[in-house]
Amino acid sequence: QVQLVESGGGLVQAGGSLRLSCAASGRIFSINAMGWYRQAPGKQRELVAAITSGGSTNYADSVKGRFTISRDNAKNTVYLQMNSLKPEDTAVYYCNAVVAVVAIINYWGQGTQVTVSS
Repeated sequence: QVQLVESGGGLVQAGGSLRLSCAASGRIFSINAMGWYRQAPGKQRELVAAITSGGSTNYADSVKGRFTISRDNAKNTVYLQMNSLKPEDTAVYYCNAVVAVVAIINYWGQGTQVTVSS
């Protein structure tokens, strides 16, 4: 089992910045990749950014150049630095961890609200 606890959401004006954190615990040695997803009201959950255990990153086109995902292995924590925020970035952001051993298992955090005002 992997447990994920997010923090860092809040209300910010357009153009501002926020940093989300996701602390992992449990069987963290089995995590292959971690990422951030978001879900806005009435929309499907979408991938925002991901980082593999090897450090490779992947971003949604809508956030490239504005968001940066990083990880601190010593703290078992993944971060999402969000700059130049736009109202369309408003959503609940979820931390995700992928464990792929015999089968692929996705673990999710409880979500943190990010609201960007215009």
